[in-house]
Amino acid sequence: MSDITQYNRIFFVGIGGIGMSALARYFRAGGYQVAGYDRTSSAITDALEKEDIQIIFDDNVDAIPSSYKEPAGKEDTLVIYTPAIPANHPGMKYFREQGYTLFKRAQVLGMIADRMRPVAVAGTHGKTTTSTMIAHVMKQSILDCSAFLGGISKNYDSNLLLGESDWVVLEADEFDRSFLFLHPEVAVITSMDADHLDIYHTHEQLIKTFHQFISQVRSGGRILMHYGLSVDRSVNPEVTWFTYGLDEKADYYATELSYRDGYHIFNVHTPEGEIHEIHLGLPGKVNVENALAAIAVAHLLGISEESIKKSLFLFKGVRRRFDIRVNTPGQVYIDDYAHHPVELKAAIESAREMFPGMKITGIFQPHLYTRTRDFARAFAESLDLLDTAVLLNIYPAREKPVPGITSRVILDQMKIKDKILINKEEAVAWVEKYRPELLLTLGAGDIDRLVEPVEKIFNKEQ
Repeated sequence: MSDITQYNRIFFVGIGGIGMSALARYFRAGGYQVAGYDRTSSAITDALEKEDIQIIFDDNVDAIPSSYKEPAGKEDTLVIYTPAIPANHPGMKYFREQGYTLFKRAQVLGMIADRMRPVAVAGTHGKTTTSTMIAHVMKQSILDCSAFLGGISKNYDSNLLLGESDWVVLEADEFDRSFLFLHPEVAVITSMDADHLDIYHTHEQLIKTFHQFISQVRSGGRILMHYGLSVDRSVNPEVTWFTYGLDEKADYYATELSYRDGYHIFNVHTPEGEIHEIHLGLPGKVNVENALAAIAVAHLLGISEESIKKSLFLFKGVRRRFDIRVNTPGQVYIDDYAHHPVELKAAIESAREMFPGMKITGIFQPHLYTRTRDFARAFAESLDLLDTAVLLNIYPAREKPVPGITSRVILDQMKIKDKILINKEEAVAWVEKYRPELLLTLGAGDIDRLVEPVEKIFNKEQ
């Protein structure tokens, strides 16, 4: 495999993705000339352009900057692409036919990580918040770290953190088996629920691939997994295993959990005793579990109790992860990335826990036709936890339509009476007309484009 340091120019096909943009920032910070293509502009591409990264939104090959196409440019350019880009994309076809070196995003991340000491967070839910917490705790300690995150950290306003130490925190993505390019020193497994069945076909195959990832943890390393996950530890006998969770049988678990003044307050039982009075300003018991994973990793790496407590107290969260945009008496607006039935349930239950008695309206944009097909009933059951449900059309991302699969297959299986299916373009007007008491926007597609206009409606009413 090529040494990525031999190139001076990097071109990203699909640069606006959260993982791709972190890599683009990494190479730009390293002094490389960086450019890229994406289909549409976004807050991320706007930010990248301000960081001296050239971006084109035209898939015509002529739009590719000439410095990347001239003979010297071809030898000097590494092309990094995301699997979300179709193989017949004009830019991809051009780079292949012209003999450029092309790598998947996950391959490049693996090459970078192989030169460092990686802490990799895997799981079908909770990766982004957990990895961002771990990175924040390490960053605020004497250890320091770099990090490639799957969301924008509110503490650092970025998905890339750069540090002076060899430690690097990574989100180990199971999509397209990307995490199999990683060989971490510390691995965290948050969950292994069925997902990405368009790739894995069966839940059993997904679990088998997680076991393959576990087998790649470095000899002498450590694996921390959520208590209750069914994992065959014999796949990697060269590591030390630990568990975390709310169950007292876990190696790391929470005790005396309470919620006061916007903070979860709890103690943590560890194999070596108790850490007292953790204050976490993120709602939802799911975030207590995410924090337990971060605390366990920090404890295993020798970070002091005081440093752990201080950094978690100051942790602000991740954009689009139960992101409270408006919180005033009688009106609340929360935006969340939830796109799996388990995540939807957790977001809605967290809102109920935090704002008891308020009527909850959810606007949900299903993500992928195959996921909608595979989990339609489970989506319906989760959305039935709402008082009012507004469904948008499916966001296709990388997929072509599946015959007979629309958002209506979810709507028709829902039991609550107050439900409706509308176009995304109608959503802002719907919010303005009905003025929900507590609104959740939910989904991993382009529903994030509703956030600012919806927030303006809520703030206009003050």
